[in-house]
Amino acid sequence: MKINLLLFVITLITAFHQLQAQQEGAVFSKDYSISWKILQHNFNSQGETLSELTLSLLGKRSLERAGWAIYFNGPDPHELKDIKSPIELSHVNGDFYRLRPTKYFKGLAGARKISIKILSRHLKNRTDYGKGFYMVFDDRTAAQNLSLKVLPASLDDQEKKQSRETFVQNQSIKFINPNEIPPVFPSPLNYIKKEGSFRLSASVKITADQLFSKEADYLQTALGEVLSSQPHTAAQTNLPTISLKKIAMESKEGYELDVESSGITISASDRAGIFYGIQSLRMIFSPSFWKEKTVFIDLPALKIMDAPRFGHRAFMMDIARNFQPKSQIIKVLDLLSLYKINVFHLHFNDDEGWRIEIKDLPELTEVGSKRAHTVGEEQWMIPAYGSGPTVNHSSGYLSRADFVEILKYATLRHIRVIPEYETPGHARAAIKSMDARYRKFMLAGKTDSAEAYLLRDLKDNSVYSSVQGFNDNVINPALPSTYRFMEKIIDETISMYRDAGAPLNTIHFGGDEVPNGVWEKSPAALKMISDDLKIKTIDELWYYYFQKVSQLLASRNLYLSGWEEIGLRKIRNEAGSKMELDERGVAQNYHADVWNNLSGNEDLAYKLANAGYKVVLTNVTNLYLDLAYNKSHHEPGQYWGGYVDVNKPFSFIPLDYYKNQNEDESGKPLPANHYQAKIRLSEQGKKNIIGLQAPLWSEVITTAAQLEYLLLPKILGLAERSWAADPAWAQEQNSEKSAELYKKAWSVFINRLGTKELPRLDHYGGGFQYRIPAPGYAVRKGKVEANVLYPGLRILYTTDGTIPTAKSKRYTVPIDYSKSIRLRVFNSENRGGSAVKVFP
Repeated sequence: MKINLLLFVITLITAFHQLQAQQEGAVFSKDYSISWKILQHNFNSQGETLSELTLSLLGKRSLERAGWAIYFNGPDPHELKDIKSPIELSHVNGDFYRLRPTKYFKGLAGARKISIKILSRHLKNRTDYGKGFYMVFDDRTAAQNLSLKVLPASLDDQEKKQSRETFVQNQSIKFINPNEIPPVFPSPLNYIKKEGSFRLSASVKITADQLFSKEADYLQTALGEVLSSQPHTAAQTNLPTISLKKIAMESKEGYELDVESSGITISASDRAGIFYGIQSLRMIFSPSFWKEKTVFIDLPALKIMDAPRFGHRAFMMDIARNFQPKSQIIKVLDLLSLYKINVFHLHFNDDEGWRIEIKDLPELTEVGSKRAHTVGEEQWMIPAYGSGPTVNHSSGYLSRADFVEILKYATLRHIRVIPEYETPGHARAAIKSMDARYRKFMLAGKTDSAEAYLLRDLKDNSVYSSVQGFNDNVINPALPSTYRFMEKIIDETISMYRDAGAPLNTIHFGGDEVPNGVWEKSPAALKMISDDLKIKTIDELWYYYFQKVSQLLASRNLYLSGWEEIGLRKIRNEAGSKMELDERGVAQNYHADVWNNLSGNEDLAYKLANAGYKVVLTNVTNLYLDLAYNKSHHEPGQYWGGYVDVNKPFSFIPLDYYKNQNEDESGKPLPANHYQAKIRLSEQGKKNIIGLQAPLWSEVITTAAQLEYLLLPKILGLAERSWAADPAWAQEQNSEKSAELYKKAWSVFINRLGTKELPRLDHYGGGFQYRIPAPGYAVRKGKVEANVLYPGLRILYTTDGTIPTAKSKRYTVPIDYSKSIRLRVFNSENRGGSAVKVFP
């Protein structure tokens, strides 16, 4: 039984990795392969996983005693010490590792194998394993990709437990009468259903006040997506119309949508409000119209009065770790605009890549945007996240023209784009690119040009290691060339926004995770401390850096945005160091995206807001979309901040998130008095919470389908919570009443998604590969009971151990248990999710 399941899991995971490699255009070696076998979890009770890596010969080729190496990206592996090991494991940088033969390796011939045992952090799901294995020989120029076979330990208990938890969670979802579901999403402030209907067709005319001419054009195009032909704009007419009218409203993003039998009126005080009224009108359309156009649409008469709760409703997209092209970004912008998300935070650079063209600094994209096998990183960066030995999908950048087009597209949809340049940490791609520039100009004998944009002190001997394992990824704040570089990218960014006619009021300069040890042995840094009496310690260089960048921005009428560390300072004592509140940035109008609400920092966002910082809540435990949906081994995604399903952003209470945070990031229950001593928001602090943000970091994302899987439907929880009014269940003080109110609201939300939004997303914008959930099940009295999260999806099953297809039997009532039952959920387009095996 367990052996059969193991083979099933092996097949699934191996197929996943091979498919991923095929999508990347990889060609596998015919002579060698690698297997990764889990031997023991929690080895020696230290919380680590013991694994065995085995190199196998596939053909007749032999393997010499020396002159070769295997490279891969992995989860912090280190060698189980063996002084006579035939292979040694060494860390190159970041998540990049190397295997080389030692003097004890005698060579291989025939069908022989060689193994090495390694330890690593606890491997919890399929994204944890090493990836991107390739072999390099000293006497050959081409690297060879190695196929990887993953052999996990038995998953019976883990998968059984997850399926049963899913079953219980799904049981809380109740059928909701369609009349009780708000007519548009996110939920509007108020709506009234009226008698009658309006027939929308191509004969309808669009009229608009002059201020709303661009929105009228957008509406015309949008209607052409669902109607057999586009309506036309016109001056005032006696024909049925959709009228866009200017009225006085308190909220610039507020609107009124009035559908009557005689016509449709969308009213607002500002263009943004008219746009959101248009999006709400589209929400009333049946999802089927995006699949197949229609001649007319009958719309129920109603009136909606609406405005958003927060003015900053943000999605952050990381294109630095793994690149996504302009076409995918445009597709995401379409999605965001439909759900009234008005801020697109674009993460341009990180340790593993630089993704935006900057005029006069071509090395940023010539070197920093590419990853492939390299020794000196003179042409490109080292591989990361399994990108392998050749330049492939993980490489790439947006040209200046690409970004201008993106800005125009976003601006028309009332989405403000915030560009992020991660500094001074997480900046390895920028540093290595400017090193390449330095070498180029030094070879040409142009020392001044070579040093003009250097980001590191060439004589710096500081020793440090970042959270991601890099020892050379932090920009030096004591160099004049650092600020010349910052000024260059600021001015080029402003220029791109100006060309696009896009609004720009801030640039995000990161500030995340600068490790201890930086700058301590930098002659330039030590000289600055000696010369400048205001800088008393190495750690004060942090504030000096952001103050300088803020001044560069302020002189251009921009303000500084960053991660929460821009509002903190490092305090050292005998016990080590810690970060404490630093109020100096308040006067400079720093805006902070606060992600860290992990143990010990639960109240950090509230501290910053109370101190006067403008805060965007970006809580990892509820809003990090790259975290896995649940604890199943088959779910892709990270888990260091917990697990985030669609319920986590939906259940988030922005101004009192302690209220329903009842477990820590590892899933352990918190004691009842856990938040008793934590800082709560003051009345002024509440005003400084300007919005919410959901980031999607891309370490585990290598394809558009993987991006959409982690993005959807989670992002819809963020859309609801950032737009809709503070819900009754969040305000209710009685815990039992609050729980009942939440259960009803949660069912309404899930019914909306299952019957309206997921079917819409099957075809809207070309269709999205949203996650179709695995079914839950329980075995009771010899019967298998199964359920699914979303109404509108169906469960299919097999009894012979094969994976269910769209032609398999449909589950409608409990079925007799047998050892070979497989369950799988399908949507209306016959696309299936992950299959699960039923355990007794």
